[in-house]
Amino acid sequence: MRENARVTADYKGDYQELVDEISELLGAPATLENRDFVLIAFGAYASEEDLDPSALDPVRTRSILTRRSTAAVRRWFEGFGITRATGPVRIPPTPEAGVYRGRICLPVRHRGVVLGYVWLLEDDPGPTEQQLAAAMRVTARIGALLADEAQHGADLTRELRAVLTAERGWPRDAAVAELRTALGVRADGPHTVVCVAPWPSADPDDAPSVRTLPGATALCAVPWGATAQCLALLVRLRSTDTLTPAVSAATRLLERAGGGAVAGGIAAGRTGLAELGSAWAEASAAARAALAEPRLGPVAEWASIGPFRLLTALPPEAAQDPAVRALLSPAHQELARTAEVFLDCAGQAGRAAAELGIHRQTLYYRLSRVEQLTGLDLDDGEDRLLLHMALKAARL
Repeated sequence: MRENARVTADYKGDYQELVDEISELLGAPATLENRDFVLIAFGAYASEEDLDPSALDPVRTRSILTRRSTAAVRRWFEGFGITRATGPVRIPPTPEAGVYRGRICLPVRHRGVVLGYVWLLEDDPGPTEQQLAAAMRVTARIGALLADEAQHGADLTRELRAVLTAERGWPRDAAVAELRTALGVRADGPHTVVCVAPWPSADPDDAPSVRTLPGATALCAVPWGATAQCLALLVRLRSTDTLTPAVSAATRLLERAGGGAVAGGIAAGRTGLAELGSAWAEASAAARAALAEPRLGPVAEWASIGPFRLLTALPPEAAQDPAVRALLSPAHQELARTAEVFLDCAGQAGRAAAELGIHRQTLYYRLSRVEQLTGLDLDDGEDRLLLHMALKAARL
């Protein structure tokens, strides 16, 4: 692991200083977004008029207030060639797109790769070519900073993956020690782990950068089952009982996943990294629970998954208890669903029949068929417990 002078640095302050420098050079407020159009910093306003929301437009207001732009806004601006540009790009006002004022986009590049954009609202008269040239020199410094941070994130990605894939005992302890060294003083703060599974892309790099995710420290891909993979994210918290940054990060990852059978799980908050392995087990269990029980998702916290905290700890073959094997066959899906709803309703026939949309007598008939198939007595508490656990575990 290479030494990195910025392991404990606060990049945000550096970005803010550089954006303020551009704002002063051009005499206009500037904003900095990364290449995913997530707001990083915005410059001080030059006047009360600039501070007035009525002087802005919906696109800029949303960017500042929510710290990101929509996918539609991103596609619209990229249509002007900003991803390929090496100099300022002027974008005309387009009221129908919510852009009431023209823009000047200064691409932020490093070694030929676009890493972000500096945005200015264009006024009359706008900045001179000499001013824009000076501002572009500042964007080069921003690009170097973004590249430095991205490299730091990549280092942490390797170390996080090592922790999550290491065997218990000294291999995991050694991997945690490496990650703790890389994080420096931040390692002693409150953290949690997020799991998003299964990740739909075969390329783990097809995910938002760590910089776009609230509180994110490192992101990596790890195996999920025999053939799939999931994303793991280490998130800093303000306190162990406030998981808001983790929920926001998981939600953004799900948005990037594009829908489908994908869910997020969040571990309980912890101080320090000593229990990182346990936190990963909780996060992946919560994701499994959300996939199995949609009402828990799309993002489930470990503390909120109830009996799935126990069920996810069982080996996969536990759901194939001999008593319920026949009931779990495809031919008896409706009977299995009837039994699960009946047990979810605490054995109250009226509630179960109403939820299933069937007559009570139909419910009784189906339950008798369940007893015949399983040999279990639904008037016996232990038999009910076995059946209920097996039905829930089968979802996992």
